[in-house]
Amino acid sequence: MVPTYQHAMTNIEPPRQSTSPHYGKVFLTFARNSLVRDMTFRANFIIESISSLSWNLMNFGFYILIFSYTDQIEGWTQHQFFVFLATFFFINSLVQTFFMPNFEEFSELIRTGGLDFALLKPIDTQFLVSLNRIEWSDLGTLLFGVLLMIYALPNVDPGSAGLHIGLVQVVLYPIYILCGVAVMYSFMLSLSATSVWLGRNQSLYNFWFYITNFARYPMEIYGGNAGGIALRQFFTLVIPILVVVNVPARLAAKPLEAQNWSLVIFGLSATILSLLASRWIFKRSLLSYRSASS
Repeated sequence: MVPTYQHAMTNIEPPRQSTSPHYGKVFLTFARNSLVRDMTFRANFIIESISSLSWNLMNFGFYILIFSYTDQIEGWTQHQFFVFLATFFFINSLVQTFFMPNFEEFSELIRTGGLDFALLKPIDTQFLVSLNRIEWSDLGTLLFGVLLMIYALPNVDPGSAGLHIGLVQVVLYPIYILCGVAVMYSFMLSLSATSVWLGRNQSLYNFWFYITNFARYPMEIYGGNAGGIALRQFFTLVIPILVVVNVPARLAAKPLEAQNWSLVIFGLSATILSLLASRWIFKRSLLSYRSASS
């Protein structure tokens, strides 16, 4: 039997000796149920994995074609840009694996009353609706990003770029990968929470896809005229999508100049504010929620 949302919730027993549930065990239960589901339909799992890998290869091939006509894109050499692209693959893979399938179904939980099951459990509702389902096939993108990073990073010319990978970059890079994931998660959670007020919000999901496309490119390309500068400021200061990939990618592929450090500090602040804002929006939406049976 393929585990469903209600089935997964039913398998989670309330703690007997502690009022605080063990979030790690709950997450492992979700991970196991999702893996069982994927392995039940193995052909579908393989097709989805191949589809994800094909999309990554097409993106990689497109940029190889671009760099056959130019040596750099706004100061990013070919291998520097491939480090940027690998960073995007890391963040995108984690978001699509752990959060995307859950927020896609959030409006259906509201419509069918499935959200009632989450609200009745002795565990944080946001945690349940965020991690109930894991899409294991999307981890292929993470593997592709690792291979691309292994290829690109050693080929970044330290002589011309002034790049020296040290302990600071090694420590900060994975931290800011998680910060990028957190910003994307916050934006996705905020949009999904509006389902409580709007019902079906597929158009807002499409809006998320269009907006996050801006994160796929270095922020330097948004310049040269007033429109580009306005876009850069809006998607950095208001909706901090541009800091998602740009900050960790700079840590790995660019010299750590003064302006990069200011962006690093801003990236951490933007992550904290994004998480707090999305948490507030989600809590407000639950206050307006009415049970499907009411």
